[in-house]
Amino acid sequence: MSGLDLTPDLRHVETWLFDLDNTLYPAECEFMALIEGKMTDFMERATGLPREEARAIQKRYYTEHGTTLAGLMAHHGIEPKAFLDEVHDVSMDCLTPDPALRAAIEALPGRRLVFTNGSLGHADRVLNHLGLAHLMEDVFAIETADYLPKPAMATFEKVVARHALAPPATAFFEDSEKNLAPAALLGMTTVLVGAHAAASTADFVHHRTHDLARFLTSARLKEASR
Repeated sequence: MSGLDLTPDLRHVETWLFDLDNTLYPAECEFMALIEGKMTDFMERATGLPREEARAIQKRYYTEHGTTLAGLMAHHGIEPKAFLDEVHDVSMDCLTPDPALRAAIEALPGRRLVFTNGSLGHADRVLNHLGLAHLMEDVFAIETADYLPKPAMATFEKVVARHALAPPATAFFEDSEKNLAPAALLGMTTVLVGAHAAASTADFVHHRTHDLARFLTSARLKEASR
């Protein structure tokens, strides 16, 4: 286990598995707040409740089901594509491409994948906007998971099977602490990303960083790729 590592030892890693939202860009830009606002709009219509009550249910669904969508599907029979298309239709003006992060990811030896509870279309838009799409071998999105979101173990097992991952040689980067628990159980190296990472005391979090580009750049890697 380690805290905010200066030179993390990742020489065993052959596959780099990245969450998307609030991981490949900083949460502080509040891009997700735009999406969450659209989710609340949807919840208002789906439930017919006042906005604050609809938002409270939205948060409860996220906590209990892993995503707001999973709760809406379970309790309201919502068709997922319409929901995903609507809530992800937001401006990306607040997302700024990070050349340092792009260079750090490009220098990583081995395979690079995205594993997100967002949609394929959303991942495609964001990765292209950030200039990272060409660096990723594939995206495992909520549609790929048959709408069963992280942190469900079955979904982690599915991404492992789909891409023939060797968990002991895989590092998983996430801003959500709870989503790292199943990865650690499978044997992956886990990295909590974000300003909140340093405060984490969970034993299934192996590394913590508030600056993903710096973390990757300073890491000891399997090959001398820089």
